[in-house]
Amino acid sequence: MSNSTNIQIGNEGESRASTHMESLGFKIRERNWRHGHDEIDIIAENETFIVFTEVKTRQSNAFGEPEAFVTRKKQSFMIRAANTYITRHNIEKEARFDIIAITLNQADGLVHIPDAFYPIV
Repeated sequence: MSNSTNIQIGNEGESRASTHMESLGFKIRERNWRHGHDEIDIIAENETFIVFTEVKTRQSNAFGEPEAFVTRKKQSFMIRAANTYITRHNIEKEARFDIIAITLNQADGLVHIPDAFYPIV
């Protein structure tokens, strides 16, 4: 699969994930927010939470469920980026880390995992 195909798949997944978050009453603050080499796919908020979301999109689950590919290393990068974002934007809401896994070849191929992981203190 070419890199441009992977980018298209990722963009499709992030669009579906953003629509899903909005349907739950969240406002999308950022998409693909970067700090150095760290990236957060979606930053959304409601009255209570600021939610940092990793979106994993796959054509199929032939190699496993998409959410299984959010490694500890990726989590630590997200936590580091989220800390920077919270500091820069004076965020006082409770932070949450979600995973949205999308499998494009399934009609009900969206799995949202709120509080998927927690920062290790």
